[in-house]
Amino acid sequence: MLLAALLASHAHAAVPQTAPELPAQLQDFDAYVEGVRKRFDVPGIAVAIVKDGRIVLERGYGVRQLGRDEKVDARTLFAIASNTKAFTSASLSMLADEGKLSLDDRVIDHLPWFRMADPYVTREMRVRDLLAHRSGLGLGAGDLLYWPGTDYSTLEVAQRLRDVPLSGSFRGQYAYDNILYGVAQLVIEQASGQSYERFLRTRILEPLGMRDTRYNSDALKPGDNVATGYAKADFKDLQPAPRMAWANVSGAGGLYSSVHDMTQWMRAQLDGGVYGRSGGKEQRLFSAARQKAMWSIVTPIAIGEPSVPELAAARPNFLGYGEGWQLSDYRGRKLVWHTGGWPGMVSRVTLVPEHKLGIVVLTSAELPGAFQAVTLRALDAYLDAPRTDWTAAYGAALDKSLAKGDDDWKQHEAARTLGTQPSLALAKYAQTYRDPWYGDVIVEQRDGKLRMRFARSQALVGELQHWQHDSFIVRWDQRWLNADAFVDFALTADGKVRELRMESVSPNTDFSFDFHDLRLTPVAAKPGG
Repeated sequence: MLLAALLASHAHAAVPQTAPELPAQLQDFDAYVEGVRKRFDVPGIAVAIVKDGRIVLERGYGVRQLGRDEKVDARTLFAIASNTKAFTSASLSMLADEGKLSLDDRVIDHLPWFRMADPYVTREMRVRDLLAHRSGLGLGAGDLLYWPGTDYSTLEVAQRLRDVPLSGSFRGQYAYDNILYGVAQLVIEQASGQSYERFLRTRILEPLGMRDTRYNSDALKPGDNVATGYAKADFKDLQPAPRMAWANVSGAGGLYSSVHDMTQWMRAQLDGGVYGRSGGKEQRLFSAARQKAMWSIVTPIAIGEPSVPELAAARPNFLGYGEGWQLSDYRGRKLVWHTGGWPGMVSRVTLVPEHKLGIVVLTSAELPGAFQAVTLRALDAYLDAPRTDWTAAYGAALDKSLAKGDDDWKQHEAARTLGTQPSLALAKYAQTYRDPWYGDVIVEQRDGKLRMRFARSQALVGELQHWQHDSFIVRWDQRWLNADAFVDFALTADGKVRELRMESVSPNTDFSFDFHDLRLTPVAAKPGG
């Protein structure tokens, strides 16, 4: 593999790196990105563009960390989150090219222990289904097994799928998930005989010369040029988000990378999987046939109306999910793209195959409007489209989203019955509760107050504040989570807690906080306990 890496490096070095003149719409691109950064309150943004096999732009804007002078540059590392999924898909395609698996194989052919909540789904789930978000799981189902960080292993997360409820029919509808990419990671390990980390490093990252890229945040080294992520606590105040690692589902979103490294990934993608040539022979990551499959719709996605009129021009005519990629059109051209969301960081990778064009935008804040505004400005420039103020358009969408959250809260307040008291003494609510797929959630009484703690999730600790009757709101200590939730206790006729249910307070809470899928019941006390 060292030889392959050297050949890849030589092949890429042979490509002229002098950037041609940018299109007219991008002559003020630096000022535009700075305007985006200020509008969406993003400390750091990095952007790279490749065109016809050449890097035409790669640069950073803002700072790596607020209060310090280090600037973001093209080598600054960001969590690319779900943009990792395309690497997982490519890994499976490479193994398929080698005859070590087929995307049509049943998952249980490779992982005999694999189980879903329904025996039919277990039996019929194919490797391709792991990539296409059509399993019957609901949006983000099971994400609490690793989000916002747990001590479960990758194998434990996958094994707990047997108890995660299915809310839709198998292959019947699109619902984005992460957990099945963790299963895909285990399939790669079984078929290759390597850890997923080693497979990525030796089969993709080294051949492409992606030397900056790290498997996850645990692999970051002292002195690495890495950005700090930021979130708006309570959707208002910008503060650092703790650095986390999806060590137990890295195949769904573990990678840290720079826009410089991502240019190598985009160039290989746009060149049909080819990353170099030696002795007149192409060096490929995967076959053209496999790329065609990855870039073909497996699961159609319903197209909604834009949240604000200003986004009408961005509405696609078709939309679907392939194998690790979103597929749609923009101004008549096919797009192959994906986004990524992480505590404090969001990003987007966009390919326009017809134009051999690739754009990557990495940001150090959680507002997607920033990477959307930058991406569409670059797309318009290369597609010779009308100049559009995407900063204003996505700013209007953000304002509407925040207003919706405020209105939703006002509706809760209007429906609240004031002056009620809990049916039980607080000590009666203080118990250990267990969900079949997540595990234990502990409610404790301390200093006259109730505290909630998710046993396997260090970040999910907070205070229960009485709302009305037997309903409370858990206010998490770490306010950057933006995930406060209603906690509803259901009682038996004898006045004992029968069940605990949860749901997010705000419609703007990340979907990975799938509290609504929990069915928590009291754990019976041990004899003599």
